[in-house]
Amino acid sequence: MSAFYQLKATASTGEEIDFSNLKGKVVLIVNTATACGLANQFEGLEKLHEKYKEQGFVIIGFPSNQFAGQEPVRDSEMAKTCKINHDVTFTLTKKIDVNGKDTHPVFEYLKDQLGGFLVKNIKWNFTKFLVDRHGKPYKRYAPYTQPSVLEDDIKKLLAL
Repeated sequence: MSAFYQLKATASTGEEIDFSNLKGKVVLIVNTATACGLANQFEGLEKLHEKYKEQGFVIIGFPSNQFAGQEPVRDSEMAKTCKINHDVTFTLTKKIDVNGKDTHPVFEYLKDQLGGFLVKNIKWNFTKFLVDRHGKPYKRYAPYTQPSVLEDDIKKLLAL
Protein backbone atom coordinates (compact mmCIF):
# COMPACT_ATOMS: atom_id res chain seq x y z
CA MET A 1 0.00 0.00 0.00
CA SER A 2 1.22 3.49 -0.84
CA ALA A 3 2.55 5.55 2.07
CA PHE A 4 0.18 8.30 0.86
CA TYR A 5 -2.77 6.25 2.11
CA GLN A 6 -1.30 6.06 5.59
CA LEU A 7 -1.48 9.84 6.02
CA LYS A 8 -4.15 11.80 7.86
CA ALA A 9 -5.15 15.43 8.24
CA THR A 10 -7.77 17.39 10.16
CA ALA A 11 -10.50 19.18 8.23
CA SER A 12 -11.32 22.78 9.12
CA THR A 13 -14.48 21.35 10.72
CA GLY A 14 -12.35 19.25 13.10
CA GLU A 15 -13.14 15.93 11.41
CA GLU A 16 -10.29 13.57 10.58
CA ILE A 17 -9.41 13.04 6.92
CA ASP A 18 -8.10 9.49 6.59
CA PHE A 19 -6.19 9.26 3.33
CA SER A 20 -6.92 5.52 3.09
CA ASN A 21 -10.40 6.68 2.01
CA LEU A 22 -8.80 8.28 -1.06
CA LYS A 23 -7.77 4.95 -2.63
CA GLY A 24 -8.73 4.87 -6.29
CA LYS A 25 -9.08 8.65 -6.51
CA VAL A 26 -6.92 11.27 -8.22
CA VAL A 27 -6.01 13.81 -5.52
CA LEU A 28 -4.78 17.38 -5.74
CA ILE A 29 -3.12 18.75 -2.59
CA VAL A 30 -2.73 22.54 -2.49
CA ASN A 31 -1.35 24.85 0.19
CA THR A 32 -3.74 27.78 0.26
CA ALA A 33 -4.09 31.26 1.76
CA THR A 34 -7.20 33.43 1.65
CA ALA A 35 -5.33 36.77 1.69
CA CYS A 36 -2.72 35.80 -0.91
CA GLY A 37 -2.48 37.62 -4.23
CA LEU A 38 -2.92 34.19 -5.83
CA ALA A 39 -6.24 33.55 -4.02
CA ASN A 40 -8.05 33.97 -7.34
CA GLN A 41 -6.86 30.41 -7.98
CA PHE A 42 -9.58 29.22 -5.60
CA GLU A 43 -12.10 29.79 -8.42
CA GLY A 44 -10.08 27.71 -10.89
CA LEU A 45 -9.59 24.96 -8.34
CA GLU A 46 -13.32 24.90 -7.63
CA LYS A 47 -14.07 24.61 -11.37
CA LEU A 48 -11.81 21.56 -11.59
CA HIS A 49 -13.43 20.11 -8.46
CA GLU A 50 -16.94 20.54 -9.84
CA LYS A 51 -16.03 19.25 -13.29
CA TYR A 52 -14.21 16.07 -12.21
CA LYS A 53 -15.42 15.11 -8.72
CA GLU A 54 -17.92 12.58 -10.10
CA GLN A 55 -15.04 10.87 -11.93
CA GLY A 56 -13.03 10.37 -8.75
CA PHE A 57 -11.13 13.66 -8.44
CA VAL A 58 -10.58 15.18 -4.99
CA ILE A 59 -9.00 18.48 -3.96
CA ILE A 60 -7.78 19.09 -0.43
CA GLY A 61 -6.67 22.62 0.44
CA PHE A 62 -4.16 22.97 3.27
CA PRO A 63 -4.19 26.59 4.50
CA SER A 64 -0.85 27.88 5.72
CA ASN A 65 0.08 31.19 7.33
CA GLN A 66 3.82 30.74 6.72
CA PHE A 67 4.10 33.17 3.82
CA ALA A 68 3.75 36.82 4.84
CA GLY A 69 0.84 36.06 7.18
CA GLN A 70 -1.53 35.58 4.24
CA GLU A 71 -3.84 33.15 6.06
CA PRO A 72 -5.05 35.39 8.90
CA VAL A 73 -8.49 33.78 9.24
CA ARG A 74 -9.10 31.37 12.14
CA ASP A 75 -9.76 27.72 11.28
CA SER A 76 -13.40 28.10 12.30
CA GLU A 77 -13.91 30.93 9.78
CA MET A 78 -11.73 29.72 6.92
CA ALA A 79 -14.23 27.51 5.10
CA LYS A 80 -16.88 30.24 5.39
CA THR A 81 -14.47 32.84 4.00
CA CYS A 82 -13.55 30.57 1.07
CA LYS A 83 -17.22 29.79 0.38
CA ILE A 84 -18.33 33.44 0.51
CA ASN A 85 -15.37 34.94 -1.37
CA HIS A 86 -14.56 32.13 -3.82
CA ASP A 87 -17.53 29.70 -3.77
CA VAL A 88 -15.22 26.88 -2.56
CA THR A 89 -16.85 23.54 -1.74
CA PHE A 90 -13.78 21.27 -1.76
CA THR A 91 -12.27 20.18 1.55
CA LEU A 92 -10.05 22.51 3.53
CA THR A 93 -7.95 21.44 6.49
CA LYS A 94 -6.99 23.28 9.63
CA LYS A 95 -4.00 25.59 9.17
CA ILE A 96 -0.71 23.74 8.93
CA ASP A 97 2.98 24.39 8.34
CA VAL A 98 4.39 23.35 4.98
CA ASN A 99 8.03 24.06 5.89
CA GLY A 100 10.19 23.93 8.99
CA LYS A 101 10.26 21.76 12.09
CA ASP A 102 6.45 21.56 12.30
CA THR A 103 5.86 20.60 8.67
CA HIS A 104 2.65 18.63 8.33
CA PRO A 105 3.33 14.94 7.46
CA VAL A 106 1.40 15.26 4.17
CA PHE A 107 3.76 17.98 2.96
CA GLU A 108 6.82 16.22 4.39
CA TYR A 109 5.89 13.17 2.31
CA LEU A 110 5.02 15.08 -0.87
CA LYS A 111 8.18 17.21 -0.73
CA ASP A 112 10.28 14.05 -0.26
CA GLN A 113 8.63 12.44 -3.28
CA LEU A 114 8.55 15.50 -5.55
CA GLY A 115 11.28 17.96 -4.65
CA GLY A 116 11.02 21.46 -6.05
CA PHE A 117 13.32 23.45 -8.30
CA LEU A 118 16.67 23.66 -6.47
CA VAL A 119 15.14 22.96 -3.01
CA LYS A 120 12.36 20.77 -1.62
CA ASN A 121 10.77 23.53 0.45
CA ILE A 122 7.48 25.08 -0.54
CA LYS A 123 8.31 28.54 -1.86
CA TRP A 124 4.88 30.19 -1.72
CA ASN A 125 1.14 29.67 -1.37
CA PHE A 126 -0.71 27.60 -3.98
CA THR A 127 2.02 25.04 -4.62
CA LYS A 128 0.12 22.02 -5.94
CA PHE A 129 0.77 18.25 -5.86
CA LEU A 130 -1.16 15.83 -8.06
CA VAL A 131 -1.39 12.22 -6.85
CA ASP A 132 -2.56 9.32 -9.04
CA ARG A 133 -5.24 6.70 -8.26
CA HIS A 134 -2.62 4.43 -6.66
CA GLY A 135 -1.37 7.04 -4.19
CA LYS A 136 1.77 7.79 -6.19
CA PRO A 137 2.72 11.48 -6.33
CA TYR A 138 2.63 12.35 -10.01
CA LYS A 139 3.64 15.99 -10.41
CA ARG A 140 4.39 19.18 -8.48
CA TYR A 141 3.23 22.54 -9.82
CA ALA A 142 4.58 25.99 -8.99
CA PRO A 143 2.44 28.53 -7.13
CA TYR A 144 1.87 30.65 -10.24
CA THR A 145 0.66 27.67 -12.30
CA GLN A 146 -3.02 28.32 -12.91
CA PRO A 147 -5.37 25.45 -12.08
CA SER A 148 -6.57 25.22 -15.70
CA VAL A 149 -3.04 24.16 -16.71
CA LEU A 150 -3.47 21.00 -14.60
CA GLU A 151 -6.57 19.84 -16.47
CA ASP A 152 -4.80 17.69 -19.07
CA ASP A 153 -2.82 15.88 -16.36
CA ILE A 154 -5.99 15.36 -14.31
CA LYS A 155 -7.83 13.91 -17.32
CA LYS A 156 -4.86 11.66 -18.09
CA LEU A 157 -4.77 10.27 -14.53
CA LEU A 158 -8.55 9.85 -14.38
CA ALA A 159 -8.42 7.80 -17.60
CA LEU A 160 -5.88 5.34 -16.17
